[in-house]
Amino acid sequence: MRAATLKATREPPGTAFSDPAGTDDDASLADKAYAAILRGLFDRSIPSGAELSQADLIRLLGMTVQPLRDALRRLETEGLVTIHARSCIRFVRADLELSRSTYQFRTLIERGGARILAERGDAAEIQALVDDHHALIARLESSAWSAEENVALDLLEERLHGALISALRNELIENTARRLKNYVTLVRLDWLTTRPLAIRTLREHLEILNACVARDADAAEAALVAHFQLALQRLIGME
Repeated sequence: MRAATLKATREPPGTAFSDPAGTDDDASLADKAYAAILRGLFDRSIPSGAELSQADLIRLLGMTVQPLRDALRRLETEGLVTIHARSCIRFVRADLELSRSTYQFRTLIERGGARILAERGDAAEIQALVDDHHALIARLESSAWSAEENVALDLLEERLHGALISALRNELIENTARRLKNYVTLVRLDWLTTRPLAIRTLREHLEILNACVARDADAAEAALVAHFQLALQRLIGME
């Protein structure tokens, strides 16, 4: 996957990244700048792998300097940008290596959650997920596939993987998982979900959930690992 690279312009003296004390208003503006940059990445107005100057981003996003700098620092800690002082801001490239790393990290985090959900997860929550998966599969097998079903699939993915993360009861992992969603979104920008692929994904989810219903932690973990391996293969075109 090759992305356009925009030529960076050098910053004038005195515009290096600083760290002044901020106000609540500054924090709010920084959050808006952070969200605007993510939107730019997700809608491709900021190309994957782009190298931009601070001035480029100010023009592109209509942001003022300080909130933009604060947002970029946050994005740098999350690994989405690399800041080269007085030179450019380099955005992460959504390539094969990033896809592999993202799914490897998801596997490391969620396999433990699968075990815990199987061992002591709420039975009613698990059964509700099972029932809703079966209901969506039935809709899809009747040849229904539209934006509505796509949204339903996304919601079920969010619920299942959210349950796996929540089962760990670890705030640090939950924060990391929220950041990881940005990587997942980036590497899946070119992903086209079709009805057969949606059904396949839902059936893989059911393998995890059925193991949880049976309170079989080993099977739940194995099904989770297999699901991510297959998802990665689909993403990079190996399946």
